[in-house]
Amino acid sequence: MLLAAIVEVRRLTTMLGVSSGRWRQSLNERLTQMALGPEVLTRRMLLRPLRPSDGPAWQEVRQRCDSWLTKWEPRRPPGSADAVTSRRVFENRCEARDRERVAGTAIGFAMFYDGRFVGECNLNNIARGAMQSANIGYWIDEQVAGLGLTGEAVVGVIGHAFETLGLHRVEIAIVPRNGASLRVVEKLGIRREGLAERLIEINGVWEDHQRFAMTAEEWAERATEFRRQFLDEDLLL
Repeated sequence: MLLAAIVEVRRLTTMLGVSSGRWRQSLNERLTQMALGPEVLTRRMLLRPLRPSDGPAWQEVRQRCDSWLTKWEPRRPPGSADAVTSRRVFENRCEARDRERVAGTAIGFAMFYDGRFVGECNLNNIARGAMQSANIGYWIDEQVAGLGLTGEAVVGVIGHAFETLGLHRVEIAIVPRNGASLRVVEKLGIRREGLAERLIEINGVWEDHQRFAMTAEEWAERATEFRRQFLDEDLLL
């Protein structure tokens, strides 16, 4: 949908006789960036929105890691189409994420390590107005778990939330018995705020979650440390 709109804008600029000089080049660059979404570089990874062409890699990881992942995720409604097995449903998923990004309500980031898709770290439930907040959720390929990649991605996404989007607060909620996810935030030193009872439906059960948060003020105090440890010199491409 978004790509089609961009193609139409480019067609109209041609019909209207827009100059092929610097202004048109700048417009095309901005439209391309809108279509593809932001890219964040960490020390070892590229983070960017998923595209339909990523379907086979995404599906392979999700199928191989099914038992590793689904016990920590909301249950898919019975009879609903599954992006893990359907190319078209995966494409629909990408389109839905594009619409959320354009609307400013969420940004999904796929994680690429050594050129290989290895997971997702998503900025969800973006709230503006007086809140200026968002939630972060993540998952990773079991084959590369333990390499510190998830924490690296979380820092990259938090940096994007504060420095590019101008948010004031990000939250991460984790099922208390999910030790692997807890270690990610604990190693990063993200502040624990307490237990939220029956917060999110996970695999058919309303689960308690430990809530962690960071504010823009906390990020500003630690940004140099985080960049040195996890990020390239330039946070964004």
